[in-house]
Amino acid sequence: MSFSLVHLSDMHFGGVADLAQIEAVETLVPELEPNLVVISGDVSQRARHGELQRARAFVRSMAFAAPVHIIPGNHDVQWWRRPLIPFGRRGKYAKYRAYFGEELTPALNLPDAVVAGVLTAHGVAWGSLTPRLRDIAVKGHLPKSEILRAQKLFTAARREQTRILVLHHNVLRGELSKRMGLARWKTAQQRIVASGADLVLCGHDHTEQVEALEGVVVACAGTLSTRSRGGRPPVFFRIVVDDEAMTVEHYRWDASGGVFRRSHQHQFARRRPVVRAVAT
Repeated sequence: MSFSLVHLSDMHFGGVADLAQIEAVETLVPELEPNLVVISGDVSQRARHGELQRARAFVRSMAFAAPVHIIPGNHDVQWWRRPLIPFGRRGKYAKYRAYFGEELTPALNLPDAVVAGVLTAHGVAWGSLTPRLRDIAVKGHLPKSEILRAQKLFTAARREQTRILVLHHNVLRGELSKRMGLARWKTAQQRIVASGADLVLCGHDHTEQVEALEGVVVACAGTLSTRSRGGRPPVFFRIVVDDEAMTVEHYRWDASGGVFRRSHQHQFARRRPVVRAVAT
């Protein structure tokens, strides 16, 4: 078995999108011949119609190469519509749904993989609040109900299928920012490990990072915008899974050539995930 995917995140269509990078990705991805393209949120900058229209066109271009799995990020949420009002939840995602469909957390069952999206971008919500004012509408949280739904999908998967969990906010502490993307991050990490996932795909921090979290491979893609953290060249991932290993290849932006080039890779031995009780 050999399965590959391309992982993109944080395009931020609008004022900060880097169109040269976007166009380079649109050219390169079909050549990589992936079985799946994953976009882990923040396709817009302010959830404006024009931004989401361009993002939809980008998704449609990716769909010519492979099935596309997409979830919203915090920039795609119109949190100002009805902050902290429980019955205002639907309005926060109205524009996103208009362009990408009703399902905010899609699931895909492919011959070689099961993909489960979970929602961590809730805008201003009780579960995401922290004492820091700058975290409002930026920080995310991972509800237990979300991970239980993903766990159910992973439990039903065939042994040979790779179990892939997709969320927006960074699960690992940012290498440069030193920040966690999720409120109550220790509980969130416990829930992710308990889900039975083999691979976690996320973004948000605008810096690429790959590590193993108690045996679960976590890949945090960089941004395709002018806001790459620390002035580092943007990076997206190509991930190849076979019977023995999981390989995360970095495709780094070469501004002088106007192309993404493969720079280096991380490789992890395949493991059999263990489904556990989910932390409360």
